[in-house]
Amino acid sequence: MGLASYCQILVVVLLVLALFGTTTLAQSFPSNFVFGDSLVDVGNNDYIVSLSKANYVPNGIDFGKPTGRYTNGRTIVDIIGKELGVKEFTPPYLAPSTIGDVVLHGVSYASGGGGILNETGKIFVGRINLDAQLDNFANTRQYVISRIGAEGASKLFEKALFSVTMGSNDFLNNYLVPVLSIPEQKLISPETFISTLISRYRLQLTRLFNLGARKIVVVNVGPIGCIPYQRDVNPLSGDSCVALPNQMAMSFNKKLKSLVLELSSKLAGSKFVYADVYRIVADLIENYQSYGFENYNSACCSVAGRFGGVIPCGPKSRVCLNRDKYIFWDPYHPSDAANAIIANRLLNGDTKDIFPVNIKKLFKS
Repeated sequence: MGLASYCQILVVVLLVLALFGTTTLAQSFPSNFVFGDSLVDVGNNDYIVSLSKANYVPNGIDFGKPTGRYTNGRTIVDIIGKELGVKEFTPPYLAPSTIGDVVLHGVSYASGGGGILNETGKIFVGRINLDAQLDNFANTRQYVISRIGAEGASKLFEKALFSVTMGSNDFLNNYLVPVLSIPEQKLISPETFISTLISRYRLQLTRLFNLGARKIVVVNVGPIGCIPYQRDVNPLSGDSCVALPNQMAMSFNKKLKSLVLELSSKLAGSKFVYADVYRIVADLIENYQSYGFENYNSACCSVAGRFGGVIPCGPKSRVCLNRDKYIFWDPYHPSDAANAIIANRLLNGDTKDIFPVNIKKLFKS
């Protein structure tokens, strides 16, 4: 082959790489984009003025330092991301270091205190609700397009995993807040409030699809009446979970599953999945000993209250010695050990845990 011919071939190869290299890059690794509340926040609230933060000890004790996560170790999405092959934990959107190629592997927009409704969590002052999280993803989308082009970005988002963990705060830090709930419940029935949530959520999940997301895991609301906080502020429930919060969660979840099925049928090319965390956590609580736990109703990190649920986890809290024996880390959130079981069932579970397919099957589809 002559030098001229070799040069011509080299030019063609370089042109092909320039045109299609970014598209190939977008498909060569897994990406994990996370929306949600404190159950999956990995530090966004560290960067805003908020009364809801976890950037102090003993949070993150099993990381060796506070990380902005509301648990002793990993969140559910940390574990899921690693299992899917994401090399590093998905970083918070607001961290200054979340730039460059790291963004292509996914970003977490989750915020402690955030909810579906914009007024949710106002008792914390600062928080990033779902509408604002979607705005932040829209900014990320433009950033990704600027780096790898529109076609590359489209393919990246088509293959990426998206998860949305929302709703708990709309009950715990909105409708059920004692200061707010008396007038709210006089004016708005639980059924009307839940319908309002679903209507808003429909618009938000549709917007996420329109921004390019295709594989979307929608996580339902867990048994919030069983958390240490609810047990302590409702002493008349005794040793039982508190009925009203759980009833509202189940009513919301029933409508949410219908919404997921509706969106799957209406939005061509979408792959929505309904994750039944309520069922999984309720099973952990009911059968805690079979999962290796010794405590199913109290906070490992506690200050006051029969169940350690009166005051948030903080520097003056007592911390249990065997953290892997507790389902709950603090008054609101699961421990790393519980998160590992929840994550495993979402990754590998049957259709009773996650419908219509588990996360591993979704990610490979």
